[in-house]
Amino acid sequence: MKKSIINIAIFASGNGTNAQAILEYFKGNDAVKINCLYSNNSKAYAITRAKNFEVETRSFSRKEFYKSTAIINHLNSKHVDLIVLAGFMWLIPTQLVDNFTILNIHPALLPKYGGKGMYGHFVHEAVIKNKEKESGITIHYVNNEYDKGNIIYQKKCAVLASDSADDLANKIHRLEHKHYPETILMVIEKLLS
Repeated sequence: MKKSIINIAIFASGNGTNAQAILEYFKGNDAVKINCLYSNNSKAYAITRAKNFEVETRSFSRKEFYKSTAIINHLNSKHVDLIVLAGFMWLIPTQLVDNFTILNIHPALLPKYGGKGMYGHFVHEAVIKNKEKESGITIHYVNNEYDKGNIIYQKKCAVLASDSADDLANKIHRLEHKHYPETILMVIEKLLS
């Protein structure tokens, strides 16, 4: 039977600006329900952002995430079709990768500046240090390795000689907030077709 609604779970570890952009973008969309935000950090501001949209939140420990079926059971109870990582820092366990479509956004043009430890400011500092002329965002499917899943979408931006890591971070955030929700919608449309 063809689905008429896609249930999304957001996974976030920190401030949650991408989670906020996603929540705002899909607010009022009858074909999309963001039904839970999960975090490995009970103090993550992303949790507050989700609560402001009346989205259920759930925090979990490393043991619960990797060693038990509690998360997968909860996702199944919520009928989740799509997991969206929005600044989530842990490697996704095989049981989730094998059972769900999972998207991630990376603040660089993969395959450059990807892998373990390459997130947030570490990426921007490396790009500036190496005098790259451009950077950008990569939205990709998640597999069992950091930043190695099939690429769905990339968007570039210029890196000026005068740019600091903070300047670049601001450019990247603008790209993320615009293009991540749009790309999620594109994936959803494929899931619904």
